[in-house]
Parts: sequence; C-alpha cells; structure tokens
Amino acid sequence: MKKLVLLGATGSIGIQTIDVVHQHPDLFSLEAVSAGRNIQALRKILKENHIPHACVQREEDCLALQEEFPDVCWHWGDEGLKELSALEGYDLLVNALVGFAGFIPTLTGIESGHDVALANKETLVCGGALIYDALKKHGRSLYPIDSEHSAIFQALQGNRKKDVKRLIITASGGAFRNLGRDELTNVTAAQALAHPNWSMGAKITIDSATMMNKGFEVTEAHWLFDIDYDHIDVIMHDESVVHSMVEYIDHSIIAQMGAPDMRLPIQYALTWPDRYPLMQEEPLDLAKIATLHFKNPDFKRFPLLALAYEAGRKGGNLSAVMNAANEVANLAFREGRIPFLAIEDIVAGAVENAPFKELKTVYDVCEADEFGRSYAEEQLRRLAA
Repeated sequence: MKKLVLLGATGSIGIQTIDVVHQHPDLFSLEAVSAGRNIQALRKILKENHIPHACVQREEDCLALQEEFPDVCWHWGDEGLKELSALEGYDLLVNALVGFAGFIPTLTGIESGHDVALANKETLVCGGALIYDALKKHGRSLYPIDSEHSAIFQALQGNRKKDVKRLIITASGGAFRNLGRDELTNVTAAQALAHPNWSMGAKITIDSATMMNKGFEVTEAHWLFDIDYDHIDVIMHDESVVHSMVEYIDHSIIAQMGAPDMRLPIQYALTWPDRYPLMQEEPLDLAKIATLHFKNPDFKRFPLLALAYEAGRKGGNLSAVMNAANEVANLAFREGRIPFLAIEDIVAGAVENAPFKELKTVYDVCEADEFGRSYAEEQLRRLAA
C-alpha cells in the first residue's frame, strides 16, 4: 500500500489521480489532500475517502470545515501546503497544483525525504536548478506526470543516456493551431478553451493556445532528463496520439503512444516501474486513427515557444520571470481584460526588462517571480488606462 499526499486534488489532474486510486484500492491510499477554494469538490472527496489531513487556501474555510469534518487534521494557506509536503509516514507526493504555488511544496517534499510525482510544471520552469540539486542531495526521485514527459520517461527505459541523440516533444498546437497571426486579433477566451484533443484546466488550455505550455515543457525536459536545449525539439502533431519520442544515436526513434487520457501517465508515475490495468472508455485504436500528421513548429507564429528556449538557454532567473508574467497575462485574458496577442507582448517584455540574476536560493526564485508579476501588472494598468 503506497500512501499518497495529493496537492491540487480538485483540479483536472487531481480528480483523475483520485480515479486511479479508486481503480486500485489495494495499491494506494490518500494520506492528505489540498483543494484551494473548491470547497464543494473537497467535501465530496472527504465523504468518499478516509483522509487524515486536508488543506484549503483560506483560513475561514479551514475553520468551517473543522466543524464539519472533526476527524480530519486541517491546514490552510501556503504554510499548510508545506506542512502536507513535510508530513511523515507517506510514500509519494503528487503535486497537481497550478502555477508558482507548486514550487515550494515540491522542494519541501524532497527536502523532507519524499519522492515526487510532478504535474506542476512551474516547479522546474521557475526553480529547476534548486530542485535538481535537492534531488541529488537527498537521494530522491522525480516522476513526470505530464503526458509528454511521461512518454519520454517510458521511451528511455532500458536504454543508456549516453546513447540519446535528442528528445522530441509533440505539440497539438491548441485551439488556434490552424489560424494565422492576423486571425488571432479578436479571438476569445471561450474559443481558446475549446482544446481539440485534451480536457485540461483553464490556465493550461490557454497556455496550449499560445504554445507557452510547450515552451515550459522544453524547460521541464531539460531538468528532468539532464539534456541540453540544443537536443530537445518540438514537433507539431495534430492527433495527440504520439505523446513524445526519443531519438538515439543510431537514428532509432522510440515513441510512446496512447489515447489522450491523463490517467495513463498519472498511473505510471504512481506505479513505476510496474504497470497495472487501466480502465479506459476508448483505448487507442490505430486502425481508427489511420493517419498521423507531423510538422515543424513556426517560431514566428508561436513566439512564446521561441522565448522559452531563449530564456532556458540563458538560465538564471529568466524562466521564472517568464512564468510569472505569463500567469498574470493568462488570467487577464481569461477575464476579458486583454486581447489574446497581448499575452505574448507582456511575457516577452518581462523577460526583456528583467535584470539577469543567477538562482542560488529560494529567495532568488521568489524575487524573480515577484518581478515578473509586478511587470505584468504594470502593463495591464497601462492597457486599461
């Protein structure tokens, strides 16, 4: 029985993680969950599962839920997330938080002696160097949940790192993949949220439309697999059947394929190196798919993908600044405060104007995050004036 701490239990990845747990009650139990502000969803989870610890974002929700669920040990806020990550007696931290809020809990989990199954890409985008060092220092492991990184992780099994030529990350291109830049001027958040293949949270779906998400995944791959940016490529793939590939020095390419169902990479991260049955409504049927399409990305069409490569290669605080500005701009677009293309302008401007600084401490990462947010907020004020 593997005891799990699940951060972000009420989000898309969190809900699907709980589904995997329910499919294998003899393998997993939930030791703790966090739920942000989605209190109704949390109530449902607590009524259906025996969970000793829970965390919410606001103190007032925490106090109210203590009355309702007296057998649960309650935590709240960012400090509560750290407390869950540092709990004793559990086996795996599953980080399904969205945004920079996931960085400190990941680092705390590693430093308190736990392995991590990671869906929070901002952890590595913002503080990859610190996470990398912490993993080595404490002898812990990081298991990827993102479908692309899970695919690479699976394609690397049984092979030697020295034989890897490059990693190939596939990209659907999001809701606007077939539109030219001149057609993006008046697109809406509702249109951007209509992803052609995947069912994901709102923030990541917008990031998919800008390809910022794919840029983040390039940075993640760099830190997860210790591969330099010159050997990480992105390829457009409409069907989202090939989740990513690894090319070896003999030009053999190993790909991992599957239906666009996040429960598969979630379960593999939880059970590695073992595999278990997974109930799927529609397993992959290649005869039904019949044709797969691939093409190289247009970096002028998707400038945030190019920016992620640039920031990653330069290193230091730039990827953290980029992420912070993107979080602010992404939300502003979803709220109808800025047009779609303004996201790119704000994020690129933040990186261009950020004073370069190496990341040596958690404070450095937080400082970079604050700069990116402050810059983006200032641009929003100017646009609203």
